Amino acid sequence: MIRIRTKLLIYFTTILFLFVLLFFVNEQSSQQVKELYDENLEHYFLLNEITKVTNQTFETVQIYAHEPLRENLSVYQESKDQLIQLHQLFQADINGFGIEKNISNMIRSFLEQTDQIVEGVKQQDIEQYSSYVNEADKTSSYIHDQTLDFMNKELTNYHTVSNLIEKKISAMNKMESAIIISIIIISILFALWFSNGITRVIEQLTRSAEEISTGFYSGEDVVVSRKDELWFLTKTFNQMKTSIRKSVAEMKDKARLAQLVKEMELKSLQNQINPHFLFNTLNTISKTSYIEGAERTSDLITSISTLLRYNIGSLDRETLLKDEVEIVKEYFFIQKTRFAERVKFISNVDPACLTVPIPCLTLQPIVENAFIHGIEDMAEDAEIEIMIYEENEMVRIDVKDNGKGMDQQTIDRLLDTTEEGDVFTVKQSTGHSTGIGMKNVINRLQLFDKGSKVTISSQLGKGTTVSIQINKTTKNGGI
Repeated sequence: MIRIRTKLLIYFTTILFLFVLLFFVNEQSSQQVKELYDENLEHYFLLNEITKVTNQTFETVQIYAHEPLRENLSVYQESKDQLIQLHQLFQADINGFGIEKNISNMIRSFLEQTDQIVEGVKQQDIEQYSSYVNEADKTSSYIHDQTLDFMNKELTNYHTVSNLIEKKISAMNKMESAIIISIIIISILFALWFSNGITRVIEQLTRSAEEISTGFYSGEDVVVSRKDELWFLTKTFNQMKTSIRKSVAEMKDKARLAQLVKEMELKSLQNQINPHFLFNTLNTISKTSYIEGAERTSDLITSISTLLRYNIGSLDRETLLKDEVEIVKEYFFIQKTRFAERVKFISNVDPACLTVPIPCLTLQPIVENAFIHGIEDMAEDAEIEIMIYEENEMVRIDVKDNGKGMDQQTIDRLLDTTEEGDVFTVKQSTGHSTGIGMKNVINRLQLFDKGSKVTISSQLGKGTTVSIQINKTTKNGGI
């Protein structure tokens, strides 16, 4: 896997190398031109210096011929030595034959002529040194003319070479500009390609993340061709999405399984008729039929038949509050028959609220709990009251008893629907007709109406009040 950082380092190193190479080539070319220019310039300076020293030597030898003094001879010797040095440099600098070779030969002849002038002056041979002075003068003029002619030709040639060099420099400058522009264009294209590769992947990841945030897990995986950090990030993201999709599927399966188990439990509960309750009811019917006439016995049997028929029906069906109130009244009648004056049942119901939809078997389990866990052990003055009324655009149901009450810890456990099991387990198997606990009622209410609310207020020894608040609506847009 090539990291993004490595790619950038390779890219910048390549660009830097190209610029350094371009600078080095340009510097080498400039150096060659400079060396050529300096070489020609030094050659011209040397020729010019030879011409000047030649004239100077001729003048000093003339002075010595007219005034043969030691001082004038020394001046001549210095000029001569200087000319000899320049001649040696000139010989080392020339190649082959031509004007330069002729100039060299003339310088050599000029030096021989000046030496003969000096020798003639020393021998006082006026005729000899006079002829050599004329010869030296002609040779000096030849050297001067030849030098000027050579320099003119060289300058003419150098002008042509200079034009070629300028064209070459111009071509190199154009080539350098083209290379620099090409490098810039390639750099821009690479930057666009590289940045698009990064931003495209990030945009795909962003869209996929937005889909996941909305709960859509079936989108296509993000694909990256280049193996770098983004490839690893994308691979990890796809694996995470797959894991989330599998987890959601598993959660749905588990929820479905839990729902099926719950339905089985509810069906099992609704089909259970507590033997002790049935025994007590039948015993009451027996005693009533013994003491009274058949009319009251018939009413009691009708009530228990109605109650059992309602309880055995489908537990997940929707019903109306009116039906729940009727079943509670039947339950009240049975218990009233059983406990006579020990128990008092009070019903305060607003008829306008009775068409509100409510889950089946909501009120009866609450009344059962109030009876069994609240007032069953009281010898007298036991009382259960059910109140149904409208409050703040909601229908409120209060089931109130004056029994032994409960502590706050028990209330909290009843209202905590996340805790498994119900609070009351001792008497559930011996007193309920439905076998349905408070938590089951609360859970079904919340599934039926998200806006419903169940509260419990109680004090030990002073009784308990269970309050239910549900929305005042029906499927047909009633109340």
